[in-house]
Amino acid sequence: MKITGVDAYLCHYPLPANFMPSWIPGYPQSRNSCLITALRTDQGLEGYAAGVAFMDEPKGLISLLRPFALNRDPFQVEDFVRLLRSALFLGYKAWFIEVAFWDLIGKATNQPIYKLLGGGPEKILAYASTGEVHPPEQRVEEVLKLKEMGFQAVKLRVKSFSLKEDLAQVEAVRKAVGESMEIMVDANQGWPIHGFAPYPRWSLKRAMTFARACEELKLRWLEEPLYKQDYAGYAALRQATSVPIAGGEFNVDLFEFRDLIEKGCLDVVQPDVTISTGILNGKKVAGMAEAANLEFSPHTWTNGLGLAANLQLMASCPNNSYCEFPYEPPGWVPEARDFMLAEPFQVGKDGCVQVPQKPGLGVELDWERIKKCGEKF
Repeated sequence: MKITGVDAYLCHYPLPANFMPSWIPGYPQSRNSCLITALRTDQGLEGYAAGVAFMDEPKGLISLLRPFALNRDPFQVEDFVRLLRSALFLGYKAWFIEVAFWDLIGKATNQPIYKLLGGGPEKILAYASTGEVHPPEQRVEEVLKLKEMGFQAVKLRVKSFSLKEDLAQVEAVRKAVGESMEIMVDANQGWPIHGFAPYPRWSLKRAMTFARACEELKLRWLEEPLYKQDYAGYAALRQATSVPIAGGEFNVDLFEFRDLIEKGCLDVVQPDVTISTGILNGKKVAGMAEAANLEFSPHTWTNGLGLAANLQLMASCPNNSYCEFPYEPPGWVPEARDFMLAEPFQVGKDGCVQVPQKPGLGVELDWERIKKCGEKF
C-alpha cells in the first residue's frame, strides 16, 4: 500500500458562543480552528488526522510534507517519525499527521488502533475538563450539573493573580461535592501565551504554597504549575507536596519525556499524540512511565479527531487513569469540538467514554460540514 494523495482542509468552525480559554487570557475564542488532513492510498483507503490551528499558519506545513508523504508505505511509521522529528528543526510540530498513518493501518487490517497496540478496555473513565476561570459560586453550580451528567471527576482552571482567589474556587467545589468527585486543577503555566491580557506567572514558591494549601482538599493532581522545561523546579515541587504533579502536553518527542521521568518531575505523564508525540512515540512514553510506576493520562484539548486518536492510545496503556473530556458550555461543547465527526463523543451515565470499535480511529467524518467551514488546499 502506498500513499498517492494528500488533501488538507483548514477549518474555522464557529462556536455557539465565545469561549475564554484560561491558557490565552483575554482572548475571546469564537471558532474551533484545525487542519484536517486526509491521506489517500492506491488501495482506495483514506486515513485522517487533525492538528490545532490558530489562524492560517498550517498552510505551509502541508506544502512542506506533501512531497515527503507521497509514495510512502503507511506501515513504515518509524521512518515517518524520523521525518517528523526533522520537521521540528524547521519549526513545525507535525506529529498529528502520524495519526493518519495509524488510521490507514487500522483500516487495512480491519482493527481499531488500540487493538493493534496491545488491546485494552472498551471504555475509559472520563473527567470533565473545564476551560475557563469562573467565580466559585458559578463553578459550583456547573460542577454539580456535571455530576448529574455522570462525571465522577472534574478539572478546574486557576489563573488569578491572587492565590487566595485560586484557592477559593477549589475549596468551594470540594465543599459542594464532598468526596463524591475527584478534583484536578490546571494552572496552565507550562506554555504561556503572551499578548492579549496580563496573566500571573507562577514561581516555584507559589506552586509550593498552592500545592501545600490543597493537600487537605485531596486533589487528584495539580497540572502544569511550572514552565514545561523547568525540570529542576518540577522535581523540587514534587518532593515538597503530597499532591500528585501532572504535565507534559507541550513537551515533545521521546527525549523531553525521558528527562521529565528520569528527573522525577511528574506523577502523571500527559503527552498529546497530536501535539507532543504521535501515537507510536506516545505508546513509548506510556511504557517509560509504566516502568517508573507513573500514571499516564494524555491531554486531549484539541478537537474530535484529536480526542479519537488519544482515546485509542489510552485504551492500550495499562497505566492510563482517565480520559480528559474537554467541556465548557455554552462555547466549547461536543457538537462544536467534534464538528468534523458524524457523531460527537459523549460521556455515559457511568462517567465513561466509549472507545470506538470500528477499524482505525473508528470514527466517520462529516465531509459536508468540513467543506462548508474549510478551505481545501
